[in-house]
Amino acid sequence: MLLSLDKSDTRPLHEQVAGAVRRAIAEGECGPGDRLPSARDLSAALDVNVNTVLRALRGLRDEGLLEFRRGRGVTVAEGAGPHSGLQIRVRELVAEAARLGYSRTDVIDMIRGLP
Repeated sequence: MLLSLDKSDTRPLHEQVAGAVRRAIAEGECGPGDRLPSARDLSAALDVNVNTVLRALRGLRDEGLLEFRRGRGVTVAEGAGPHSGLQIRVRELVAEAARLGYSRTDVIDMIRGLP
C-alpha cells in the first residue's frame, strides 16, 4: 500500500492519514481481510509521528473500516472495500463541508442544484 500526504493540506495530520487509508480502501488497493502495515512502518513512510498514525487508525476502526486483532495487527473490515468507496467519499465531503461551515442540508441542496 503506497500512501502519501499533501504537505500543503491544512487539515490535521491524523485526518490526512485517515483520508489516505480511506482512499486506498475505496480504490481497491486494500480489500476486506487485508492486513495493513504496522503503525511504525506507516509513520516512517509518511514521515509523521507514530501516535498520529495510531489516532488515524483508531478513528477508522471507530468508523467500521478497520479491525484491530491482537496478534494479527490491523486489517480492513469485511464491510469495507471498493463497493463502499462512494460512501467513504460522501462522508469525506460532508466532513469537509462541515469544516467550511456548511450543514448537511446545505450539501444536499448543492447536490440537488447540480445539472
